[in-house]
Amino acid sequence: MNREKAQRRFIFICLAPAVILATIFIFIPTINVFRMSLYRMGGITNKKSFVGFSNFVKLMDDKNFLEAMQNSILIIVMVMICTIVLAVLFAALLSRGNFRGKNFFRIIFYIPNILSIVVIAGIFGAIYNPSTGLLNTFLDAIHLSGLKHQWMGDPSIVIYSVIFALVWQAIGYYMVMYMSSMAAIPEDLYEAASLDGATEIQIFFQVTLPLIWSNIRTTLTFYIISTINLSFLFVQIMTDGGPNGKTEVFLNYMYKQAYGAGVYGYGMAIGVVVFLFSFILAAVVNKITDREVLEF
Repeated sequence: MNREKAQRRFIFICLAPAVILATIFIFIPTINVFRMSLYRMGGITNKKSFVGFSNFVKLMDDKNFLEAMQNSILIIVMVMICTIVLAVLFAALLSRGNFRGKNFFRIIFYIPNILSIVVIAGIFGAIYNPSTGLLNTFLDAIHLSGLKHQWMGDPSIVIYSVIFALVWQAIGYYMVMYMSSMAAIPEDLYEAASLDGATEIQIFFQVTLPLIWSNIRTTLTFYIISTINLSFLFVQIMTDGGPNGKTEVFLNYMYKQAYGAGVYGYGMAIGVVVFLFSFILAAVVNKITDREVLEF
């Protein structure tokens, strides 16, 4: 009995610091965001008035917010699809491929995760520069000047320029995660599939992909949360929502309303919508991708 009490006490002591920190810096601020979204208030003074759900009703008629929501959904979908496809593909090539320089490519793909977001945004700002940028200069060099654009100034393509930067930044991190899962697959399964006459493509879809599916499902939630957060940083640094709001996203618009326009309660209402949207989307994706876990 004393031993059980000692074990419970030890567990409590280990968990207490994390629980206290999570309560102070996560749970209480989250509750306050929900509470403040029900008020009309500024970000400087303590003057506020209770307005109930008026801020949320106003959101539904806010064309700028609806456009920011569309941009956010587009970025999440495009980044998630492109990143997962490329990360799994590169992980398979570097895990199963037989070619020289595999370790070199592993390092190259992981470099973006070492760099600061500000540095990456600055790099792509320089790449997309219409006059001296690497992209337009390269197109000139290969005699494709007709494809040159104002990559950060053309409203029709600027959001895809941001998406490309986000995908480039994320591939290496998720590639390493998938490589670790692939490394745990017994070589006997690959040998058995080869003896049965399966090609490398068939082995990938019938052996590798099903056995790392649980890892892919886990990272899907990471894709959603990280893309919502990182898209704000990239947009804030690279375009500030421009041109004409074509790259405005959830958190960028929330920041401008709460700290720029000074309508703090309205900004918190946007924060509540973002919280619920990300939670519901993660739950839906998790349900859709649910399947029987294969073991080896």
